Amino acid sequence: ETLMSGITHIEIRESAEELQALLQTENHPSAKERLQALYLIRAEQLTVSAAAQVLGKHRGTLQRWLARYRQGGLPHLLARSASPGRPRIIPDWAVRCLQKQLQDPEGGFERYTQIQQWLRTQLGVEANYATVHHLVRYRLQAKLKGPQRRLQSH
Repeated sequence: ETLMSGITHIEIRESAEELQALLQTENHPSAKERLQALYLIRAEQLTVSAAAQVLGKHRGTLQRWLARYRQGGLPHLLARSASPGRPRIIPDWAVRCLQKQLQDPEGGFERYTQIQQWLRTQLGVEANYATVHHLVRYRLQAKLKGPQRRLQSH
């Protein structure tokens, strides 16, 4: 496929006009850049290296984009993959167990430290106070049971 260093032959199926129209409607920055790369190569007849320079990208990046385009056309080129992110300290299964426990009228908690203790002893999950507090208060929007106060008779 590569003819000479830095010059890649690529068959772009969309016309310059189609690419221009797509560029007008695309809102996502990374998709827009990829469309611009195709447009520059198709309409302006730029080499991959020249297009990379115009876009301020490394030539290898454009080569990768073009490889994706070759594999599956525009849909594959523009597909966005979601980053999985950092795994949660308290896994989803433990959150579901805790949620059940919080809804149980018998098994409420008065303090976040009790929840911390319960997670450690019952589920083997270590989590600091701030994490437990944020999970219960904001993510689960649960309220703790206040300490059981007895009315004092005078």
